[in-house]
Amino acid sequence: MSALSDLKVLDLSRVLAGPWCTQMLADLGADVIKVEKPGEGDDTRQWGPPFVRDAQGQSTPQSTYFLACNRNKRSLTLDIATPEGQALIRQMAAQSDVLVENFKVGGLKKYGLDYESLKAINPRLIYCSITGFGQDGPYAQRAGYDLMIQAMSGMMSITGRPDGEMGGGPLRVGVAITDLFTGLYAANAILAALSVRDNAKTGTGQGQHIDMALLDVGMAVLANQATAYLNTGEVPQRQGNTHPSLTPYQDFPTADGAMLLAIGNDGQFQRLCAAAGRPDWAKDERFARNTLRVQHRETLIPMLAELTRTRCTADWVALLGDQAVPCGPINDIGTAFADTQVQARGLRVTQPCSPAAQARLNVDSLYTVASPLRLSATPPVLRNAPPLLGEHTDQVLAELGLDAARIAALRQAGVV
Repeated sequence: MSALSDLKVLDLSRVLAGPWCTQMLADLGADVIKVEKPGEGDDTRQWGPPFVRDAQGQSTPQSTYFLACNRNKRSLTLDIATPEGQALIRQMAAQSDVLVENFKVGGLKKYGLDYESLKAINPRLIYCSITGFGQDGPYAQRAGYDLMIQAMSGMMSITGRPDGEMGGGPLRVGVAITDLFTGLYAANAILAALSVRDNAKTGTGQGQHIDMALLDVGMAVLANQATAYLNTGEVPQRQGNTHPSLTPYQDFPTADGAMLLAIGNDGQFQRLCAAAGRPDWAKDERFARNTLRVQHRETLIPMLAELTRTRCTADWVALLGDQAVPCGPINDIGTAFADTQVQARGLRVTQPCSPAAQARLNVDSLYTVASPLRLSATPPVLRNAPPLLGEHTDQVLAELGLDAARIAALRQAGVV
């Protein structure tokens, strides 16, 4: 039994934030129906290269981006701009626990698929709207994308090297971080709303509307950088791989490349100095405590860098790891997946394709990253590989009570 095996989710979202949210619910056992536009589908189906390679090493029509956030779902193609499509959405919403959408504010109201309309059909429905800027405010009608939010929230202003250094300037994070965090926050909000609805002692029996905004999340995940500004008035600046409040906490050169040191307390610094053959540094009044090390960063870091160049990365990792000093190599993604700990945790997942996908893509399996949720009694179960566009249309419509003739008529009319 999975944690959310009794949950039915209607997924009208696309791209990343919404699908990331619903994939988490699907991994935990929810039955997620992904509604996609006939003939086109989720935007990310075409986001490539890279595309999945077939048995002969040739690119297929399936983008690898889509695979990242759509496993364990069933794909239904449906044109919600048609009255027949709207009626089917209402029928499914009446039987669903959760609906997730990321249309522009008010975009579904013209179809009668907004929260208030569906609440009248199913008062228990939890309706999660994901937008760039939220349901109100002067920017509510604007489209929002991760890169835009990284820029507007200030995240890019603290990511990258300072202006005075080579390569200096604002940078985006290497993945769509505000989309991903919005998906995580949305999933948490949905689980909270389910608890409010279904709690045996205090449950209301009622659903609610969840208003998730990428900008809200982008500001929230500034975390300590935001509170530093709010409480001091000082605007944080880019400082590369260093940390504003910890030292040494950055990359260092080695004899064959580089490594990462992440010293979080004075005890770790003492062990670092002892292992490196410089116990006197830990007793130096300039470096004895973290606050002092931060103040004397410009002195300490060059001294450490000169020392770290004397050994190879692997030697430092072995030496310091034995002394419980946080350090590690700076891997590329291929090297990361080859790491023994990553392999031991089973983080590369092989998912067999359905017969339809095998025939369409000429591949037997697709590969995704394991869910990091480790529940001892009800762990995530990877049931199905990411679906082909419309792969489950007939199956889902049959579950709604439509016979083969009716489904064929809808397909002929372009509704599905």
